Amino acid sequence: MKKIMNRVDDFLSESLTGFATAHSDVVTLNREPVFVRRRHLTKQKVALISGGGSGHEPLHAGFVGYGMLDAACPGQVFTSPTPDQMLAAVQAVDTGAGVLFVVKNYSGDVMNFEMAAEMCDARNAMVLVNDDVAVENSSHTTGRRGVAGTVIVEKVVGSLAEMGGELERCKALGDRIIERTASMGVAFTSCIVPAAGTTTFRVGDDEMEVGVGIHGEPGRRRAKLASADGICSELLEAIVDDLEPATGAELLVLVNGLGGTPLGELYLLFNSARQWLERKGLRIARSLIGNVTTSLEMAGASLTLCLLDDEIKKHWDTRVHTPALRWGA
Repeated sequence: MKKIMNRVDDFLSESLTGFATAHSDVVTLNREPVFVRRRHLTKQKVALISGGGSGHEPLHAGFVGYGMLDAACPGQVFTSPTPDQMLAAVQAVDTGAGVLFVVKNYSGDVMNFEMAAEMCDARNAMVLVNDDVAVENSSHTTGRRGVAGTVIVEKVVGSLAEMGGELERCKALGDRIIERTASMGVAFTSCIVPAAGTTTFRVGDDEMEVGVGIHGEPGRRRAKLASADGICSELLEAIVDDLEPATGAELLVLVNGLGGTPLGELYLLFNSARQWLERKGLRIARSLIGNVTTSLEMAGASLTLCLLDDEIKKHWDTRVHTPALRWGA
C-alpha cells in the first residue's frame, strides 16, 4: 500500500485538519464529536446537514458553505458517522428554521441519521438519495444506492434554503430531484482502504466493473474493457431507461471521476455522452465535469443525468461558495 499518510489511525483527523485549515475562510472543524460546519451561518434559514463515510471527497465536507450544506459529518473511511456527530452538528447550525438531512441510501447512514432525527429537538426532515440504477440491492443497501446525484440535491436544495425556502418546500424539492435523477458508474481498478491495506476487489488489466458502487461494491457485470463510446452507451442506456425523458428534454449531465481518472478522460467521456444524447433527441442544458463523489484512488467514472425543470435549473445556477464548488457573483 502506497499512500500519503503518517499513521493509519490518524488518517482522517490529519486530513480534516488540513482541509479545515486550507479553507478556514469558509468552514470550521469541530473535533469532538467530529463535524465540519459553515463558518458564517444565516439566521432563520433551513440548515442542510449531510454526511457519510470518508473516502468520497470532496463529498460531503467539500460542499459545506454558502449555497449548499451547513454541516457535514464524516465517518471513518467507508464507515457511517454516528448519531452523536449528527446531533452536535444540529446544535451548531440550527438557527430556528429546522434541519434537512440529506442521506445517501446506505444501511448504516440511514439507521444513524434516523436515530439522530428521532433524538434531536429541532424540527427536521430527510431526503433519501438513491440515484444509482446499477443494482436494486447490494452489500451496503436495501434498495438503490446513493451516489453522485447527492451533489445535485445538495446544490439545488441548498439554493432554495439560502433564499428562505421553508423546510417542507426544501424536502419536497429534494424528493423531486431524486425522482428526476439517475446515475451509473464503471471502474477500471479497485481502491485501497487505509485500514485494510489491500484492494477491495480485483479486476483484470483488460476488464472493468460495470455498475460499481462507490465503496467497491459489485455492479451489474464484469466485462472486457470497452471504448469510451461503448462505456457511455451502456451507462446511458440504463439511465435513460430509468428516467424515460421526453424527446427534447433538458438535462443536467454530471460526469464524475471516481478518484484515479485524469480530467482529460472525463471530458472525453462527456463528449461521448453529448453525442449519444444528441442522437436520442435530448439536450444538455447544464453540465459539471470533475471529481465530486470519489472512491479513494479508484480509476473509473460515473454518469448522472438530471431532468431539469425551471425551478431546478434556477437553483442550479445560483451563487455557490464552498471549498469544492464556487460560481456566481
